[in-house]
Amino acid sequence: MTNHEHASHGNERDLQALSAYIDDELGDAERAAVTDRLASDPASQAAVAAYRAQDGALRALFAADAPEPQVIVMRPRARGRYLLAACFLVVGIACGYLTHLLLPNLDDTRPRFAERADIAYAVYAPEQRHAVEVAASQRDHLVTWLSKRLNRSLTIPSLAEYGFQLVGGRLLPGEKGPAAQIMYQNAAGERLTLYMTTVARNDAKIRSLRDGPRTTYYWTYDSVGYAISGQIGETKLQAIAYDTCKELGGDPAKW
Repeated sequence: MTNHEHASHGNERDLQALSAYIDDELGDAERAAVTDRLASDPASQAAVAAYRAQDGALRALFAADAPEPQVIVMRPRARGRYLLAACFLVVGIACGYLTHLLLPNLDDTRPRFAERADIAYAVYAPEQRHAVEVAASQRDHLVTWLSKRLNRSLTIPSLAEYGFQLVGGRLLPGEKGPAAQIMYQNAAGERLTLYMTTVARNDAKIRSLRDGPRTTYYWTYDSVGYAISGQIGETKLQAIAYDTCKELGGDPAKW
């Protein structure tokens, strides 16, 4: 028998002795030994108090429901009480473990890249002097650089028909590798960003997330996650996202 098993059996015997003590089932010598133990063992005192509270609650419950004053109260024996407590403990641990496993999955409907795109927009869109690393005047260099870092050929779509001109772009850390952020601006100073990063799975359907005045529409295609973020109104932003998806090779009809 291991030390752990020996300790477990010792605890069980201790609990049985305390339960028998409460139920007046011990001989004189055993009862005297438990009484001495209670005088110097706070843990045993707490266990006895808990058992007595449980017994009192059971008596009160049966007394309240009884149609007559004479009531026979059946209390579980020491081992039964111990096993019942052990069952509650196991169930509690199991519920906690399942909750720990399931809660992250319940919140996993939103891909991390979309949240990162939204945060990146919130950080860099207000910047005036350092909004991008590479300006639009170096568009070819920007495309070559970001394509090399993301290990795939990237395209910077035009949003001129919506009144937005290219400001430039930057490299960002993604969840599992590099990500690219392309920034646009219109004559009113409003800005949009297009976020691109490699993803493990595809989901052609467009989805959205909102955080205050910001809205991000996102989708995946050919192992790339795309996200358009802005504060220009959801209808217009969704139309831009639709055309951007189509230009980058996606199928917006699946939306």
